[in-house]
Amino acid sequence: MQAYRIDGVVRQGKTNQDFCIDLVAENEDQVREKVYSHFGSRHGAKRRYITINSISIIDPSESSASVVVSHFRDK
Repeated sequence: MQAYRIDGVVRQGKTNQDFCIDLVAENEDQVREKVYSHFGSRHGAKRRYITINSISIIDPSESSASVVVSHFRDK
């Protein structure tokens, strides 16, 4: 498992909202699914309104996201 930083844009009504999320996943395909799932379930955004601009692997110590911190706590 690795930590990833995802930058992109999601359509919120008539405006576009930039986002930057840190996640833990095995590969980039799993990261994309998690991002689509997150915005779809929590914000009601359709996949076609979510644009992922970049996915990069980061050092877990760079992130303050609770998901990343808790996953790499003992390592």
